[in-house]
Amino acid sequence: MKDLFGKALLDYHSGNYTEDLITSTNISDEDVLPLPYLFRGYSEMPKLEQKALQLAKGSVLDVGCGTGSHSLHLQNKGFEVKAIDVSEGSIEVCKQRGVTNVELKALLDEIETIDTILVLMNGTGIFQTLENTPNYLKHLKSLLKPNGQILIDSSDIKYMYEDDDGPDNYRGWQDMNADYYGELDYYLNYKGQKEVPMKWLYLDFNTLKTACNSVGLQCELILEGEHYDYLARIYN
Repeated sequence: MKDLFGKALLDYHSGNYTEDLITSTNISDEDVLPLPYLFRGYSEMPKLEQKALQLAKGSVLDVGCGTGSHSLHLQNKGFEVKAIDVSEGSIEVCKQRGVTNVELKALLDEIETIDTILVLMNGTGIFQTLENTPNYLKHLKSLLKPNGQILIDSSDIKYMYEDDDGPDNYRGWQDMNADYYGELDYYLNYKGQKEVPMKWLYLDFNTLKTACNSVGLQCELILEGEHYDYLARIYN
């Protein structure tokens, strides 16, 4: 990986902001991801993210922390927060912005037990595929302290296939040979450079709940957004 995402964040934070990130998927055209949006404060966050931060309790793990906006908000409120990301640029930006406990680390490498785990900004994306989802959920479960919780958001992107045959051919979560309509190839461009394509997963709530139940976790719908998105709470 070239860490174009991290380079873009560092450019913006260091005053070298000249252009935005360009994203696309195998089912959607190019779209602009404005860098200022990634540095937003609490008042500028979507209601789903605000609700997740309101529900945080005890020690907090911010998975895929990005610029550290969620971590900073909770840290400023007195929470004990640990932020992790696989982007070196993101980690450097978090440090420069004042996140006190931040590590370059993948979720599956984390071993510390936590009260609240935040997996936001389409958090299910890090699972990559439906087949991988139970393994990630098992690991998240292993990180939870007694009465701990995972706050995660995603979207049901079935609406993107309204003119196709896509999700109508989906045969259900139990069939791992079926292509789930939320599994996408994600492309990122920045300043003329292309990042290595990533697998990214959008999970509808019922599929997430089924996956959670399969590994002994409970899953409840907390809040629905304005565009097929939702916030869920997962717990033992």
